[in-house]
Amino acid sequence: MSKKILDYDPFSGITTTFDYIPETDTTVLYREQDVSGMLDANKILQNDDELTKKGIKESWWHYFHIPNIVIEKWLNEFGVDVYNKDHQKAVFKLLNQPEYRYLKTTTKMHRG
Repeated sequence: MSKKILDYDPFSGITTTFDYIPETDTTVLYREQDVSGMLDANKILQNDDELTKKGIKESWWHYFHIPNIVIEKWLNEFGVDVYNKDHQKAVFKLLNQPEYRYLKTTTKMHRG
């Protein structure tokens, strides 16, 4: 059986699909989001050192942009809620790991 779309959220761009695997009698729900445009924008901002310098100098810093699907992943897999100020250290720890550098809008490191 092929995946069937259960829901599409036009606001977040997240699609939820369902699949049934008869060989293992398993039902699987998938959540997907096309984040290519956001990641392209992050890459452009990473290469703009002046934006980073200006932000730090003026007491603001656009440090990251995390897609909703990654926010869900972090909450489900690591228990890290990016919207919870008590999780700020954990968010920066994840952002500073090499596998998540694509979420950052700078090449600098924040110690959180």
